[in-house]
Formats: sequence, structure tokens, C-alpha cells
Amino acid sequence: ASYKPLLKQVVEEICNPDRLDPVDIEHVSSGLTDLLKTGFSMFMKVNRPHPGDHPLLIIFMVGGVTVSEVKMVKDLVATRKPGTQVIVLSSALLTPHSAIELLFAKDHLQPDTDI
Repeated sequence: ASYKPLLKQVVEEICNPDRLDPVDIEHVSSGLTDLLKTGFSMFMKVNRPHPGDHPLLIIFMVGGVTVSEVKMVKDLVATRKPGTQVIVLSSALLTPHSAIELLFAKDHLQPDTDI
């Protein structure tokens, strides 16, 4: 068995060339035509927009992201979906030291780090 990070799984699902409907990713309508298309998909065979259709991919990681995770996302998208711009946002940029501190914090609701 090998370890596959969750972030890698999500990006691979978005950039999947087979274009299956992602199970864990939901499309949110942004306009009237998208709203109608999504609403009628219950009654008719209308394909919902796929996250990989757009030239811009925005990923927000709550809790922090490491530099190596950002590089992994950049490399995955560059190989599987060239021409797609990726923006990775996060609530914190984690270092190896801060990740260990968060892992072993005594009070998980009030971590004793100064990230």
C-alpha cells in the first residue's frame, strides 16, 4: 500500500481526462443560464459543468498548506491539464516545525503555536 495525499486525489479527479462526474466536488451555479442548466439536469440528460472545463483552478486549503504540496499541485496540473492557471490559497503556510507543533498541540481548539 502507498500513501496518496488528499490534495493529490482531488487535483487528479479535477484533471481526469475521462471526465467522470466528480463525487466530492459540487458545481455551484453562477448565473441564470447555469442555474437553469443545473435545475433541468434533474429531468433531462444535461451534463453539469466539470471543474476541469475552466482555464482557472482555485484551491483553498483550510488549516494550512506546505510548499511541497503547492509544488505537487502545480506539477500535476502542468502535466495533466497544460494551459490551466492554478491559484493555491490557504489559511497558513506550514513549515515542518509548525506542522509538528499543530499535530502535538495539547489543546486542539487553541493550538499553542504562533503561525
